[in-house]
Amino acid sequence: MSAIDTLPGIDLARLTESAALMTRVDRKYLVPRDEIDELIGDLAVDLRVLEIGGRRRFAYRSTYYDTSDLAAYRAAATGRRRRWKVRRRDYVDTDVSFLEVKTRTGRGESSKLRIALDDDGADTGEQAAPPLGGAPLDFVRTSLADADCVAPTAPLLPVLTTAYDRTTLLVAAEDSRLTLDDALVWSDPAGRARQLRDQVVVETKSGTRAGSVDRVLWRAGHRPQRLSKYATGLALLDADLPANRWHRTVRAVSRGT
Repeated sequence: MSAIDTLPGIDLARLTESAALMTRVDRKYLVPRDEIDELIGDLAVDLRVLEIGGRRRFAYRSTYYDTSDLAAYRAAATGRRRRWKVRRRDYVDTDVSFLEVKTRTGRGESSKLRIALDDDGADTGEQAAPPLGGAPLDFVRTSLADADCVAPTAPLLPVLTTAYDRTTLLVAAEDSRLTLDDALVWSDPAGRARQLRDQVVVETKSGTRAGSVDRVLWRAGHRPQRLSKYATGLALLDADLPANRWHRTVRAVSRGT
């Protein structure tokens, strides 16, 4: 039995209510899987784990869209002040899907908008998934225009897929959240794939000040990483891409793949 199995559960409504109570800062860490039980044990008195239908671990799949010359990736790699990211997120266990547009403005602020997607028969797990079109593409263009980001004129193609299992926890004393992403796999349409075998992506979502989870991780020698699943995945799969902003993260991830 893992430490997570011993925690009290919490439903999605209560978790969402708590998560809406503060402005949050996200910090990401790479933590060896064999240290997760110790981390949970150090915080157990304050933790509640999201539980839906008896499940505490949920399968996620994301398909990232970009132009053929990777305009979104290169904007992030060169640190452009206005940049964007488009992905389809599938909650595999509940058959729910969203299209998400994330933007960053010239002032460094970020925003995420999303719309629900109908089951149109497209399997985003297939490498032959079609370019983005129709109402989803219109949503992307409108969202980018509203954020003063230049919408690409080239087709938006599926360029990367990530799949992983997520466990979400509430730190009750702080009303902050913690996610654990395990068994992360990156794959691309060329058939290349990498799996994060021995590490878990730990993400804390707390206020501007570091929370108790951050402090426990720091005491254990872990520091926040510049870790974008999209950018890190592309850089891992294609060594020819510019990756200076993620060089340390790619090196750290490579040790666990």
